[in-house]
Amino acid sequence: MRVYLHIASLVFLASCGQTNNHSDKNEITNIDTLTKSNESASSQNYTLTDKSITFFKRDTNSSIVINEEFCKTITEPERAALGYVATFIGNECNWDGDYTDSRSNLKCKILTALNLGYQCSEKHLGFLRQMFKNDTKVLEELKSDSCPTTPDGATIQDTFDEITLTVKGNEILVFFKASGINMREGDSWSWTETDYFQLNKDNLKLIKKDKSKVKREKFDTGE
Repeated sequence: MRVYLHIASLVFLASCGQTNNHSDKNEITNIDTLTKSNESASSQNYTLTDKSITFFKRDTNSSIVINEEFCKTITEPERAALGYVATFIGNECNWDGDYTDSRSNLKCKILTALNLGYQCSEKHLGFLRQMFKNDTKVLEELKSDSCPTTPDGATIQDTFDEITLTVKGNEILVFFKASGINMREGDSWSWTETDYFQLNKDNLKLIKKDKSKVKREKFDTGE
């Protein structure tokens, strides 16, 4: 039953109307301005407050619900930790207007809530690179040519089911449940993961990832 609900969710997301490409002009931001903003942010030392919040969940219709109240008070390190995780897993991503070969106008729900612009944009990756400036492994992952641009409705895709953020001292823990599907092959899978980040004054480091065993199921594609 879970597989069919998941398929229905993906079909629902794929059918969502796409916004007009004039509806979010703030996405197109001057790179020099972003660079100066990031450099300014890097000159300060951040502090964290212990907390545990549900940042992302799905309602009874499998629609995405983001904790908008938390987004109003989120710190830059928390924004970076969530933004990093959201970079690699789908979260209701659709082309903002017509598809272009540059694939530069993919609007994702989590990145939008975090005010990080389009998926793989300079606003998105530039901010993360600055926040993870001393983490060479993460910086390697954040290269533009390896940043995924997978829209909802793709034949093969992963998506979040739940995200919880916990702060303990100078550590940020992002726990999430995720699932994936291959419509062509009739495969589905799911797993849970906790990513551990450590704040060091003005930058973050990814310390480790605890990932569960991936559960796999088959379903009938109807062909």
